[in-house]
Amino acid sequence: MQKELLIKSMDYFVGQLDKLMKDMGKTGVPGCQSKDYVYVADGGNDWTDGFFAGEMNLAYEYTGNEKYKLAALKQVEILKDRIEKKFAVDHHDMGFLYSPSCIAAYDLYDNEDAKQAAIMAADNLLLRYREKGQFLQAWGPVDDNPENYRFIIDCLINLPLLYRVSDLTGDTKYKDIAEKHFRTASKYVVREDFSTNHTYYFNIEDGSPIKGVTVQGYADDSMWARGQAWAIYGMALNYRYLKDESIFEIYDGVTKAYIEHLPKDNVPFWDMVFTDGDDQPRDTSSAAIAVCGILEMEKYHPNETFRKKAEEVLESLLTKYTTEKLPYSNGFLTDSMFNRNAGHKPECSTWGDYYVMEAVYRMLNPNWKIYW
Repeated sequence: MQKELLIKSMDYFVGQLDKLMKDMGKTGVPGCQSKDYVYVADGGNDWTDGFFAGEMNLAYEYTGNEKYKLAALKQVEILKDRIEKKFAVDHHDMGFLYSPSCIAAYDLYDNEDAKQAAIMAADNLLLRYREKGQFLQAWGPVDDNPENYRFIIDCLINLPLLYRVSDLTGDTKYKDIAEKHFRTASKYVVREDFSTNHTYYFNIEDGSPIKGVTVQGYADDSMWARGQAWAIYGMALNYRYLKDESIFEIYDGVTKAYIEHLPKDNVPFWDMVFTDGDDQPRDTSSAAIAVCGILEMEKYHPNETFRKKAEEVLESLLTKYTTEKLPYSNGFLTDSMFNRNAGHKPECSTWGDYYVMEAVYRMLNPNWKIYW
């Protein structure tokens, strides 16, 4: 892949981040989605708020400019206050919130507040562990309501927070629960054909498996594009910590299934049941996540076909789907789809913007120490 394109893209993303930081002010956090490709500040209560700090950390590593470090540390203050007050943290997305922000800030700047916030976030995540079934509950109160007794595939990316906090504290309980959830997810969320379920229900009485369904995909038996990408990156990240080579078979399967369902321009539709000729929106965020997953697993389990496809996907994103033709936008990538079933339209998304920036930085710096 041409280095010139990578540098041009990274420079563009940093410039867009400057616009976004100016628009957010000192304490604002962009909402999870843009509106007409412009982010406005939300109430700091979303599952995506850690990605803003992640972008700042990547910009600091790329440029060395202290303004990004200072801004990232301001986000650490905000997120530490959030976990201390238990504000909008009654869900499983602690990794999305605290890995690219606080784990990264501790690694990069040796910031003790960041470390403590990450530990509190991990403790909060452990409260969602359900022994019967051995998984971390995604949404809803941890109570006796069987409608809440389930996990979702996204949680694979929250588990690295637990592995890291085990390392930071020397307490194995975090890693133990992360591994238990991973084993359950690997067994039930990945189907025989290596497509994936979005969410999986268990019997609240004995923990026995019930069924896999979707919330954000087209159908219960279809392949929700972002979920499949979470599986690719999730397998790579969990291998990073568990070093269990049986993970390679699952990774190979979910990645091959993803690649086989890509349209001609290598950027998936929001559900991979759709293909060229279908009048459906894309999901660029899925593509960015999948590229990051493939680049991570390349360190441990190289696959020339997967690597080549990752480069093709990234090149398509950088040449066809950035906001460069939208000078009013403060986002990075167009055509990210949050939840089609909820009526959302293609927009920028904070996670899509973060992951494409991470993908480009990974390509420029293969020895990058990841935030996850």
